[in-house]
Amino acid sequence: MGQREAEAVPSAAALREEIARLEQRVAQAEERRRALIHIMGDLNESNRKLGEQRTAMLHILKDSHRSNQRLGDSRKAMIHIMGDLRETTQEMERRELELREKQEQLVQAGKLATLGELTTGVAHELNNPLNNIGLFVGNVLDQLRLGRFDAEAATRELENTMEQVRKATVIISHLRTFGRVAPVTFEQADVDEVIERSLLLMQEQLRLRGIEVELDLCADELIVFGNPIQLEQIFINLLTNSRDALEESRSKKLRIETSRDEERIVIRFSDTGPGIPSELEQRIFDPFFTTKEVGTGTGLGLSITYSIVKEHGGEITVERRRGRGASFRIELPALREPPVEDVLP
Repeated sequence: MGQREAEAVPSAAALREEIARLEQRVAQAEERRRALIHIMGDLNESNRKLGEQRTAMLHILKDSHRSNQRLGDSRKAMIHIMGDLRETTQEMERRELELREKQEQLVQAGKLATLGELTTGVAHELNNPLNNIGLFVGNVLDQLRLGRFDAEAATRELENTMEQVRKATVIISHLRTFGRVAPVTFEQADVDEVIERSLLLMQEQLRLRGIEVELDLCADELIVFGNPIQLEQIFINLLTNSRDALEESRSKKLRIETSRDEERIVIRFSDTGPGIPSELEQRIFDPFFTTKEVGTGTGLGLSITYSIVKEHGGEITVERRRGRGASFRIELPALREPPVEDVLP
């Protein structure tokens, strides 16, 4: 073998070195392949997670869209509800106004019915001052006819005449005030004074029936905030009720008493009539309920009384009494005195 051929054949050491180098490259390539496989696996996992997140996001967006649709529907429904509520409120206000007007008409009808019943008694009540006027004026005329005119005596007779005219005027004026249709306005009213005015209209009817009235009025001022005419109607209705209840009673007594505490004013009307059966106590304030014979009662008196008391922020109840008779208890809010600093200029 020549020298060149010997140089061309690699030595065993060179071959081993080349094999080792190739094995190292193969190992490195394998590591890179494995790393790439891991990277591809991580990438696939990331893509899977991104896909899941995208799907979740689509669900969220769909849910959000549905929520927006539901909110829109709810908003439309709320607008309709608000519109219906507004119409219902307006309808209720209209009906309340109609009810108040009907109630005022009913109260006025009750007043006119009461005036009709009072006519006879008032006619008798006016007879006294009219007779006295005729007597006093007749005395002055007699002096003139007989030529015995006494200026001082005539003046006394004419002054007495004017006093009787004033009495008659008060009665007639009060009847006109009680019967007129007027706006219901509230003001300060003295309960005792209203009771006395009510008795002025009813006293002749009570006297003709032999009914004894006992007054026990509170010494303190009993001031309420209310409508004096409506309050008077309450008391006249109760007086009328007692008058009718005492018609057939042997003992004919009516007691009216008033009292007060810090918050409330209490008025009691108690009579010695047959009383109210316990089974009827819950019905006597119902409209058109009456225990009287057909044609003798409308059943509106106590119902109107109840509505007026409620309108004034009060309560009316039937009290149980030992023995015979009925007792009505009315409570009204007392009007407090304003603080001193509020009334100072």
